[in-house]
Amino acid sequence: MAPAVKVYGWAMWPFVARALLCLEEARVEYELVAMNPEAGDHLRSALGLLRQEPLRPESHAIARHVLRKYKSEALELLAGDGLLEAAAMVDVWLEVVAQQHHAPTGAIMLQCIVVPLRGGMRDQAVVDENVAKLRKVLEVYEARLSTSRYVAGESLTLADLSHFPMMRYFMDTEYAALVEELRHVT
Repeated sequence: MAPAVKVYGWAMWPFVARALLCLEEARVEYELVAMNPEAGDHLRSALGLLRQEPLRPESHAIARHVLRKYKSEALELLAGDGLLEAAAMVDVWLEVVAQQHHAPTGAIMLQCIVVPLRGGMRDQAVVDENVAKLRKVLEVYEARLSTSRYVAGESLTLADLSHFPMMRYFMDTEYAALVEELRHVT
């Protein structure tokens, strides 16, 4: 039987990994279709699940779509403990991830990992600026996680899982200590 979904992109790309994580959690069969970076496939607009284009930051919306469309026990990843307030907290923290966390984390990752892999020299000023931004964001996370088990409440949700694809690479940088030094964030 053909897979229910075709995902266009690269599994190692954090935005694609987020969608794949949700597909796995929802137990949906999918096919990962590699894109051609030399042809500029990665520069097209988003919504790779809906069109033949790679996933980009809109992957938060796509992740929600997957969890809603493929009804399963994974739906609790959107609703927390099932109350409307818990679902609203998941949405709030997904916005925090998208608007406050990913930009500095991505900039640090890009400068510390991608630029050197491509033979370039990282821009330390960009790294320093984003380390300062990320430190402030992580302080908010530390405060939140000192009063709840997970960022959106007492249940594991998409808001928590959305960090993994980006943080997997961030933790390979010399700035991993930003996370490790915070008791509740680790």
